[in-house]
Parts: sequence; C-alpha cells; structure tokens
Amino acid sequence: MNHLGPADMASLFGHFLLLSFLAVGGAITTTADMSRYLVSDHGWLTPEQFTASIAIAQAAPGPNVLFVAVLGWNVAGPIGAFATMTGILIPSTALSLWATRWGQSRRETRGVRAFTTGMAPITIGLLLATGWILSGPAAGHVGAMVLVVATVVVMVKTKLSPMWAVAAGAVAGALGLA
Repeated sequence: MNHLGPADMASLFGHFLLLSFLAVGGAITTTADMSRYLVSDHGWLTPEQFTASIAIAQAAPGPNVLFVAVLGWNVAGPIGAFATMTGILIPSTALSLWATRWGQSRRETRGVRAFTTGMAPITIGLLLATGWILSGPAAGHVGAMVLVVATVVVMVKTKLSPMWAVAAGAVAGALGLA
C-alpha cells in the first residue's frame, strides 16, 4: 500500500470520477484504463495485484463495483477506497437517475432508440478490453490460458451459469493447473 499525498489522492479521485462517465455496462468495462492508470502510469499496483484485486472482489457477494474499492484500498488504504468509490459512484448515479427519468418519458422516440442501439457495440468492446487485461497475467501459463479459452467457449455456446466456470477455475487453481 502506498502513502499518497493530497495531490495524488485528488488525481485518483478525479480519474475515477471521469471513468464513471465511460462506465457504459458497469465499472468493470473501464478496467483497461484503470490498469493503465494504476499499474502502467503510476506503478501503484503490479499487474498481479490489479488482477487479484478484481478477482477477490468479484468472488465476494455484493455489487460488482466492489472491485473499485479493493483497488483503491490496495493503492492507499481506506482513504484510497473512499476516493475511488466516490469517484466512480457520484457521477454515474446522478446521471443514471436523470437519464432514466428522461429516457422513460421518451423511450419510443427515434433518438432514444438509436442511442440505446448504438451503445451495444461500445459496451461489448469495453468488455472485450477488460477480458484482455484480466487474462494478461495468465499468458505465460498454458493451463490458465486453456481455462480462459474454455470459459469463453462455454459462455458463448451454452446457457451454463458462470458460477460453474468460477468453480472450475478454483479447482484448477487448487490443483496447481492454472
């Protein structure tokens, strides 16, 4: 854990504040930029710490956005968790409340339908970038890469619950296969 000064804390808060506006499909879609900012640009986390932070938070019960708090905590303790969570939640919450009310009253208009249709490919692209970043630390391990590919195939081809993939990953990890 780093001891960040006030300027770094303000920068951390501000970065997550901006990411909130890009979090189409949820905060998880912005992990590629979070990795760039926290790992590559500032070196506050290693790639392994970054991936582990997300994995731990996603395995825990509760909202998916909890990984943002874990990242903040691993960067700067409780103040870091507060900075990242308030940064990611305040704008998106206010915008969501306003946009939902506005969009519901205009849901049949051409513009609203075009907007919602156009956002689908953006969300898919952001999720693919997230998958790419999160699979990075497994790149040198054949068993882990086989597990990543198998998970993608199973999720695309079946309606099997993702929890089975999580369980398979846990078993493979416990056996030292991934």
